[in-house]
Amino acid sequence: MEFPRSNRRILWSFILFHAIFLSSINPCSPSVFTLKNETDRLALLAFKYGISEDPLGILSSWNDSLHFCKWKGVTCSRRHHQRVTSLNLTGHSLVGHLSPHIGNLSFLRTVNLSSNKFQGEIPREIGRLFRLQILDLDENSLQGEIPSNLSHCSELLAISLTRNQLVGELPAELGSLSKLIFLSVAFNDMRGSIPPSLGNLSSLTTLRLTSNNFDGQIPNQLGQLAGIIIFGIGANQLSGTIPPSIYNLSSIQVFNVVANRLHGSIPPNLGLLFPHLQQISVGVNQFTGTLPISLSNASSLELVDFSSNSFSGHVPLNLGSLLRLYILNIEINQLGSREGDDLSFLTSLTNCTNLKGISTYFNNLSGELPGSIANLSTQLNILNLGENKIFGIIPKEIDNLINLYVLHLGGNSMKGTLPDAIGKLNKLQGLSLRRNKFSGQIPPSIGNITRLIVLRLNGNDFHGSIPSSFGNWGFMEEFFISQNKLNGTILKQVGAIEINLSRNSFTGSLLLEVDNLENIRGMDVSENKLSGEIPDTLGKCQSMELLYMHGNLFQGTIPESLKNLKGIKELDLSGNNLSGQIPKYFEEFHFLQYLNLSFNNFEGEVPKGGIFRNASAISFVGNSKLCGGIPELQLPGCPKQASKKRGKALTHRVKVTVITVVLSSFLLSCIIAALYWRRNSPKKASSPSSTENQWLQVSYADLLQATDGFSSANLIGVGSFGSVYKGLLECFETLVAVKVLNLLQQGAFKSFAAECEALRNIRHRNLVKILTVCSSIDFNGNDFKALVFEYMPNGSLEKWLHPNVDEQPQLRSLNLTQRLNIAIDVASALDYLHHHSKIPIVHRDLKPSNVLLDDDMVAHVGDFGLTRFLSEAAEGFSQNQTTTSGIKGSIGYIPPGKVFNPFF
Repeated sequence: MEFPRSNRRILWSFILFHAIFLSSINPCSPSVFTLKNETDRLALLAFKYGISEDPLGILSSWNDSLHFCKWKGVTCSRRHHQRVTSLNLTGHSLVGHLSPHIGNLSFLRTVNLSSNKFQGEIPREIGRLFRLQILDLDENSLQGEIPSNLSHCSELLAISLTRNQLVGELPAELGSLSKLIFLSVAFNDMRGSIPPSLGNLSSLTTLRLTSNNFDGQIPNQLGQLAGIIIFGIGANQLSGTIPPSIYNLSSIQVFNVVANRLHGSIPPNLGLLFPHLQQISVGVNQFTGTLPISLSNASSLELVDFSSNSFSGHVPLNLGSLLRLYILNIEINQLGSREGDDLSFLTSLTNCTNLKGISTYFNNLSGELPGSIANLSTQLNILNLGENKIFGIIPKEIDNLINLYVLHLGGNSMKGTLPDAIGKLNKLQGLSLRRNKFSGQIPPSIGNITRLIVLRLNGNDFHGSIPSSFGNWGFMEEFFISQNKLNGTILKQVGAIEINLSRNSFTGSLLLEVDNLENIRGMDVSENKLSGEIPDTLGKCQSMELLYMHGNLFQGTIPESLKNLKGIKELDLSGNNLSGQIPKYFEEFHFLQYLNLSFNNFEGEVPKGGIFRNASAISFVGNSKLCGGIPELQLPGCPKQASKKRGKALTHRVKVTVITVVLSSFLLSCIIAALYWRRNSPKKASSPSSTENQWLQVSYADLLQATDGFSSANLIGVGSFGSVYKGLLECFETLVAVKVLNLLQQGAFKSFAAECEALRNIRHRNLVKILTVCSSIDFNGNDFKALVFEYMPNGSLEKWLHPNVDEQPQLRSLNLTQRLNIAIDVASALDYLHHHSKIPIVHRDLKPSNVLLDDDMVAHVGDFGLTRFLSEAAEGFSQNQTTTSGIKGSIGYIPPGKVFNPFF
């Protein structure tokens, strides 16, 4: 934590006063060495020669036309004729090395070369300046170690070496500088432990060792620094606990141990131990326990940072008495009682009129959002209450917070409609309301916030269309409205660096203005109802890295303009109606790591170069007309062109005659064979080998590695035709569920083919998403077939409805709202299968164990091994003229309507 500039000026004034005062009562005695007046002038010239760049011409006055005591930045003593006592060249962008001749300026008391670009090491000759009181080399590019002989400068009051590139250990010898008031080596690359000898610096008021690589424990001896005001050791690698002796330092105003590896608890009476405390930063450690309720006793507190630890319990209700408080950061802890009354402290903070930032992000705070938040300080810039358990609505008086830059309420359980008043927060740059239960239409007034950079409304229940006012934004970086119930067309004026409109019901063509495309890095419009062709304008997105368009109704070929997407990393066009050949220019995409073209109508030869060399990075499932490619894909070979040599010897008429005869004979043979087969052979399912080439996308070895050898520890389910394992598949960089078919079980081959056929024809948010399939042989030469699905972290509905006896009931329970939502999700899936898929489909094995739940408890129907297409069922029914059928699915379970519907 930086020391405030105003306090730093006061401190430096204090140091300079000491320097002047000591000089007056302890005048320097004549040197024992006989020095001529030329000594200092030559030392200054040597210093000048070490400087390679002087962009501001500061040293232009350093010439023979002026006495060296009048050179810029040079001050000489009035008592000791022509002896330099101060060299102050701060902030002049000087580039060069510090000359060792600086050690010849033996009367120097002040060296201030801060805010320049000096390089190289600190000359050891500075240790000869026994009169030196202030050494300020802040903000340069100095390297090497700190000279240990600085301890010879026994008059030193201040050493400031902040923001350089210094390495090595902090010299223990510095502990002998009994007059030292200020020591800062912050923002370097120093290592080793903090010397216990620093505890001997009885005059020290400021210790700043922040942002280095110091390790080990905090020395107990630092508890001897009785006059310490600023104690800064944050952003290192310190471990252990804070020594009890540190809490005896009652003069501390700034206490910074942030970003270390410290553990233990903070004393509940901290506010009494540090009554003068102004800033406390203990964030990003491993502290436990509760927040000190005594903080209110430190009435001068301005900044409180307890973030990124494991604090628990209530947030103190008396923080409102800290009238100077401007930052409260308690994010990423375990605060909260789960009793629904954890937000009362927000009401008390309305007394803190200087508040600029509040963050309770990622805790367990539960309760209704109090309307009093609208009465918080009008100076408030950041209000981050995201990822808690907050419910209730956003008060319409929210527009009182006129200086808000960031409003984050995402990841809670808030509901209701959004007040139009949000649109009056015209300074807002970040608005996140994601993953709540907000409903209604998105207020058009949000489009009036022209400074908005980040908008996250994803994961709610918004409906209607995108407001036309959303085209007013000047520059948007993140525009996320996925996982809602939005419809209509996508505004072509909407632009951002990252756009996510997935999992809605948008229709029409994808039209985007070229002016809004230049800076796009990622766009996701997947799982909508978009149609038409892929727009040529996407070729203008030369910064594009991620493009997801799967699960729509796009048709036509992949446009040639996409060859301009040289930086693309992931491209998913699966689950559309695209046709034509796979462009060969994909081979030239050197950054492409994932390409999914599954479930389309592509045909022709699969390229073999570039990403097409890696079978685990590409997917073509459900494109039956593809051929060629690398051997690992096991696609059929492409037909070779007929030889032209023989054709040249034949006349055109002979060619036509021969071809006609051959084709006629072939067709006649096929017809005779088909009739014979139909009459003399029973109807059988297609051979597994006829379909397996379509599904093979990852190898047996890949799945073996992903599931740790199909370990029982990763077994998450067992069904009629196989077992399901949890795995980490590197090509998708995510957790997956691998369904391995037991091919010894009768019907397993047919189940595999049926499930593949069903999944290639369906796409819906409430159906389990298939990622790829594998049809291969294992290391023993046996047939191996598996399907790879998106992993559902919350398991099956069966485990929630009927948990095992060894599971804690509170961990496996569903409230009424969740049960209703799951029922709606399953009904939506069935409605899609029966009425909206390309071919009506009957599941035939719907039961709780085949309903899986994701992170957000959204239900997904899975296991299509007994699926039946209504078109083929109807055909069979019309032919057989029967109203009976065998019972399918699990023993003891009959789907509703079974006895009345012959198609099940």
